[in-house]
Amino acid sequence: MSTPGADIVPDVTTPIEHDDVPDEGPVPTLGQLEKYVDPKHWSTVEVLVWVFRTGRQIEAWLADTLAAEGLDTSEYAALSSLWMRGEPHRLSAGEIADSLVQTTGGTTKTIRRLEDRGLVRRVADPGDGRRALIELTANGLEMARVTLDLVLDSFDLDIGNLDTAERSELGERLARMSGELDDRLRRR
Repeated sequence: MSTPGADIVPDVTTPIEHDDVPDEGPVPTLGQLEKYVDPKHWSTVEVLVWVFRTGRQIEAWLADTLAAEGLDTSEYAALSSLWMRGEPHRLSAGEIADSLVQTTGGTTKTIRRLEDRGLVRRVADPGDGRRALIELTANGLEMARVTLDLVLDSFDLDIGNLDTAERSELGERLARMSGELDDRLRRR
């Protein structure tokens, strides 16, 4: 009996001689890295390669999915972060930047685009009148709801044969890894 999805996982156990590595091709196999990576790092390189590749794939997939709504991935993530924050759907620009894993300069541009479309507005911070918070407008709240449904329905169809338990396990492990990276990045 074969493992589900085994046909799409590269062979990481068979070394490939450098002369056998194609000059071109969309994705090198992990086996091609064997002669360059110390065996003690195999599990690490496997995680790094697949997370990096999957992250890029999801970013491209999300951009395509959101194109119909006229949003880019940063705009979508900002709207979703504000919505999921709960009433009154407000965050500081810094909190949005952290949520998006985006520079403050990039976040400023994202917020401006959303303001220009009437999806967010700046409001005075009730706890500190010197700073502004970013708040969803009624149109922004509706856009956040619509796009979240669109993204979830589409992703449900596109992630293949992962059952509920596999999705939950994957989500838990990725959340743990993300938390570990957040902790380390904050200490730098």
